[in-house]
Amino acid sequence: MRSASLLSLGAVLFVSGCSAPAQEEDNGGQTAQNTGSRLASVSESGKLKVCTTGDYRPFTYLDPKSGEWSGIDIDMAKNLAKSLEVEPEFIQTTWKDLMPDFTSKCDIGVGGVSISLERSQQAYYSEATLDEGKTPITLCENVDKYDTIKEINQPGVRSITPIGGTNEKFADANYPKGEIIRFEDNNKIFDEIIAGRADVMTTDASETRWVAHEHPELCAVHPDKPFNFSQKAYLLPLGDDEFQEYVDQWLNMAKHDGTLDAAEEPWFG
Repeated sequence: MRSASLLSLGAVLFVSGCSAPAQEEDNGGQTAQNTGSRLASVSESGKLKVCTTGDYRPFTYLDPKSGEWSGIDIDMAKNLAKSLEVEPEFIQTTWKDLMPDFTSKCDIGVGGVSISLERSQQAYYSEATLDEGKTPITLCENVDKYDTIKEINQPGVRSITPIGGTNEKFADANYPKGEIIRFEDNNKIFDEIIAGRADVMTTDASETRWVAHEHPELCAVHPDKPFNFSQKAYLLPLGDDEFQEYVDQWLNMAKHDGTLDAAEEPWFG
């Protein structure tokens, strides 16, 4: 009886041993499909869907006449798509609709996106692409008038801000005594300061540097010493560790092999 029992147990183990790898292979295949990682879905679709506003140079810009995209993060998104051997598909959004559009339509969100705890509840971030903060930009003749929060937070001082982003949140939090002008078109917002319809705008230091380069009438106010600290990064699908790890590895390489420098050079020099 003991010998028969051992033979039976051996048969069971033999069958189990033969079938286990097949089961593991099946489960492995199902896991790869069921995790929903963008690494798999992007490859299968042949497209990397990129949400971006197209109104925030030097990071993202959509030319209304030619329909051409340009900007640091546009070039970086193209490079990421190339690394995945797919084509980038740019989907225009607004700052107000960035998060709902990203979570429902896109694989990645780019274009000078600031890291915030609010956005972190709905998305992962890549590693930071830039460290900076909010700083003013105004007519060069008014730099000394608007170089502190206290000076800007005064009755009669007109602070202009685009709607729906971190600039608006900063203005609401720091300039309750002043006048806040909420402006729809971020591409033309600096023209309002030049025309005298607004006094100052508080935005990311990187944007103030680029705008001051493009418009000699405007000066960035202490961009090396911003009012606060912030970082920019790329939005990634919440919970998708695989895709986040891939993007972070790609970004780390891009920072060291000249890819990011090449994307920034036309804008920052």
